[in-house]
Amino acid sequence: MKRPLKRQTVFSGRVFEVGIETHQLPDGRQSEFEIVRHAGGAAVVPRLSNGELLLIRQFRPAIGCMVYEIPAGRVDPGETHQQCALRELQEETGYRAGRIQPLGGLLSAIGYCDEYVALFVADQLTWVGQQLESDEVLDVCPMTLAAALARLQQGEMTDSKTQVALLRLALLEVEEQKP
Repeated sequence: MKRPLKRQTVFSGRVFEVGIETHQLPDGRQSEFEIVRHAGGAAVVPRLSNGELLLIRQFRPAIGCMVYEIPAGRVDPGETHQQCALRELQEETGYRAGRIQPLGGLLSAIGYCDEYVALFVADQLTWVGQQLESDEVLDVCPMTLAAALARLQQGEMTDSKTQVALLRLALLEVEEQKP
């Protein structure tokens, strides 16, 4: 990633930092951009032994409503994306994974933010108990991949990381069924 020529931080919080950055464009010109810098995150599709997925329905203050999503969170300092996914899985669903597999990742809002979210699928789940943070309001919603994809197609799953992870999981399952 190319570094900015100049950066003026206008806000720095616990989740992200906002700055005005000067960048050199590929044609040599320079221009200013408002950029959000984020440590990154991880998200995980938990899969029970019966094949059902554990999605969550979580209150999101930015949009003022409950949203279907997969467990996810911000990477803590010194933590890998995989460690973050496993931590969030346990905190939000109450399950620990015996196996975790990468599903790729995504850049969440490349027009103004550098947040990268690594995606995983977790299997061999064991119940250990939820550990929700004080500001989290969520319900665990078991459903099949087919039901989740139907909700996605009907516009009930608008969260981008969840959409991408479910579609990648569907592609993975198709690949796993090939002879």
